[in-house]
Amino acid sequence: MSDDRPKLLIVEDDASLAEQLRWAVQKDYRLDFASTRDAALEALRRFAPDIVLLDLCLPPGNVPAEGFRILEAARAAGVLALVMSGLDEREPALSAIERGAYDFFTKPFDLRELRVVIGRALERQALERENRALRERLRESFRPFGIVGRAPAMRQVFDAIERVRDSPVTVALLGPSGTGKSVVARAIHSGGTRCHGPFVAVHCAALPETLLEAELFGHEKGAFTGASHARVGRFEAASGGTLFLDEIGCLNEMMQVKLLRVLEERLVERLGSNVPRSIDVRLLVAANDDLEEKVRRGELRQDFYYRVMVFAIRIPSLAERLEDIPLLAEHFLHDIGEVRGRPAKRLSAAAIERLCARAWPGNVRELRNTIETAALLVDGDTIEGEDIDRLPARTAPAALAAGIDGAGFKAAVESFERQVLLDAIRSAGGVKARAAEKLKLDPSQMKYLVRKHGL
Repeated sequence: MSDDRPKLLIVEDDASLAEQLRWAVQKDYRLDFASTRDAALEALRRFAPDIVLLDLCLPPGNVPAEGFRILEAARAAGVLALVMSGLDEREPALSAIERGAYDFFTKPFDLRELRVVIGRALERQALERENRALRERLRESFRPFGIVGRAPAMRQVFDAIERVRDSPVTVALLGPSGTGKSVVARAIHSGGTRCHGPFVAVHCAALPETLLEAELFGHEKGAFTGASHARVGRFEAASGGTLFLDEIGCLNEMMQVKLLRVLEERLVERLGSNVPRSIDVRLLVAANDDLEEKVRRGELRQDFYYRVMVFAIRIPSLAERLEDIPLLAEHFLHDIGEVRGRPAKRLSAAAIERLCARAWPGNVRELRNTIETAALLVDGDTIEGEDIDRLPARTAPAALAAGIDGAGFKAAVESFERQVLLDAIRSAGGVKARAAEKLKLDPSQMKYLVRKHGL
């Protein structure tokens, strides 16, 4: 017969008190005990309790820091913690509440009251788990193909993916920078018949023109200076799967001609070889330029344009899908929490309102960066509206210039200084001391600047 009683871990180094607690709660809970920091950490992993009753001052150090270690591990595992403290340990207990403990008791305490509080804590935990499950189901309902969105403009994208994912035609993904064209490319690949083949991505603008041809088509040994061995190109590497060429608007005319031939003949020749090699590749391309305008200016060959524009999908800017901002922000917070192994932080209604009111010239990429910065800088579980206000809103270049002209040199310098600090703190994982090292600032300078900019 299975025992479905909740599991309670009691962490207490006083054997007589631990025995009293056993007597008081053993009827309603499955119990495990630990009397040291290391034993408690092991029990968290092995016993997987629903709730922890925790004394702060434990061996080996017999200081509150030992209990804080266990509290952090419990929070990371999604386990509620109740803290027990002596009369002279009230301040550490309050600090534990600030670190995420559910409640605390001052010894000696009423065992009947303890039973009631444990019961309420478990009710809260069950409610939080139910809410998380509901949020997860809701999140999944707005994530067709693994892409977050419910706005009408995104539903058109989802419909286009559905129509084209099993087709061999070339697909062009068009839209401003930061809208998620590479995410859509992966969705087309993973949702189609070529999902078991490789997905190979090439950012054309990131490679010098002299290297791009060898990167795409491969080369033989000795084909050029430094070619010490033969190398397979990206077209061959993607055979049986999908090749994604990002930023095709930057290709010069010679490369356009060579790509056009490859697309028409389905053959590639490595540099230094005249042996054609057959390829079986599904091609996806992306551009944030106006390709039609490039054709009119003579920067893009018309025959190449028509060859890659067989089926075009336009990815909307974030300004065209404002109703998706709360969904995206919650999704990013969930991802950040998973990476750190901690419960995801929450956004207050005011914070969501501030996010929706901002302009996002950097689109979804900028929103993610903002959420990541807020998650690093906010110590509590909830990101409030004022936390968003403290983060500088990025602006498009023209708007930025206008803002500098209007605000004056001093304000522009302070805005830049604040942004440099934020970027350094984010790249240092939220550790300000490490950010100071990156910026070559001594601790006092860093402390002054953090206080000056409210970080």
